[in-house]
Amino acid sequence: MAAKKMSLMGLTTLVAVNMMGSGIILLPSSMAQLGAVSLLSWVITAIGSMAIAYCFAQCGVYCTRPGGMSAYTEEAHGKSAFFLCSYLYFLSLAIGNVAIAISAVGYLTPFLPWLGSGAIPLFVGTVGLIWLTSLANFGGPKVTGQIGSVTVWGVIIPVAGLSVVGWFWFDPAILEAAWNPNELPTSQVIAQSIPLTLWAFLGMESAAQNSEAVENPKRNVPLACLLGTFGAAVVYILSTTVIQGIVPNAELASSSAPFAYVYAQMFNPLVGNIIMALAVIACVGSLLGWQFTLAQTAKVTADQRMFPRLFSRTTLLGAPLAGLLANAVLQTLMALSTISPNASEQFSKLVNLAAVTNIIPYITSLSALLIIMQKAGVSRSVHNRNVFALLIAMGYSFYALYASGTEAVFGGMLVTAVGYLLFGYIADRMLENRDAPVQEGRP
Repeated sequence: MAAKKMSLMGLTTLVAVNMMGSGIILLPSSMAQLGAVSLLSWVITAIGSMAIAYCFAQCGVYCTRPGGMSAYTEEAHGKSAFFLCSYLYFLSLAIGNVAIAISAVGYLTPFLPWLGSGAIPLFVGTVGLIWLTSLANFGGPKVTGQIGSVTVWGVIIPVAGLSVVGWFWFDPAILEAAWNPNELPTSQVIAQSIPLTLWAFLGMESAAQNSEAVENPKRNVPLACLLGTFGAAVVYILSTTVIQGIVPNAELASSSAPFAYVYAQMFNPLVGNIIMALAVIACVGSLLGWQFTLAQTAKVTADQRMFPRLFSRTTLLGAPLAGLLANAVLQTLMALSTISPNASEQFSKLVNLAAVTNIIPYITSLSALLIIMQKAGVSRSVHNRNVFALLIAMGYSFYALYASGTEAVFGGMLVTAVGYLLFGYIADRMLENRDAPVQEGRP
């Protein structure tokens, strides 16, 4: 009897839930520092993200080999590009994990005020969560998956709930006062907030990974990518707009737990504390899952002899033990290098760098769609439709790269350059017949 496959509705829900995770949880505070005018960037990011998600879905439909973005990249750019894509995506996930840990510490601070008393306490709390979730993954993928599937709703329910009930407390005058407190040009504010809004959509590249378990994948996978991304965008836009019309901008900008703060304003401090506890649980669960994803990304690359062998080793329970420990050390160093007494400031700095190291693999893998379609022999109508979506996706990716700022782009350039050096070190492993004897007298 054939296994029952996932419907369009099921996959759409999965896509939206996977993206929402903990990406939104500290964003209102970071965006409030720029003013409510930053909300306009959601529209641009939503359109760009839907185009990117659709193009990834098309890559997944017509290129079924394992490896995700790295495999797509190799189709057009060769083996070195496979390594660079994996390497940069790996770094992006590691940076993102530190940002998630900082979000969790921000929501823990009201329960443990010491964590918010300076740079060192924030660092200690962040590193503590990184190591806690790394060690918790020793139980293997089954345990990690079960925990994550439950805890993610600790973010989704309050955020989606605010999108609906928050309008009863919404005051247009508060939103108007918060519109552009710094009196900056609108285009400048939008550019500065693009990396923040893109952060909330990171993970959309995983939407096509379930194509084998879906009914009619050629139709349903692209549709689910578009509908799931659109659904997440609606929740993001509504929740961040309504919170700007309830909490005065100065208070929101300085809050380390914006969603808990707004629920406390709407109802009472007890409700705020409940939301805070849910957010902490959701962040820890999300971080637990992303730690495993990070270790698995390193393992897949190590299995192809492109990362150190230690990342390939797994326990009897399927946990990549050495990889988890190595990743925890790397994330500790990242947290140390971006140390700041302000959680929101450190979060924004990390988000910009995570965006750059994620956008470059987006660009390399999306550019492969053209050659993937050529190899698959798609019809002219499909080709033209996909090229139109690809141009939007690429245009947004380049704009997001520019908007990430000089510091983040410079950091991304440096780590990319290091990646080329690392590939040069391992390139001989990729050569065929490297042990064949060299004939003298031949050039």
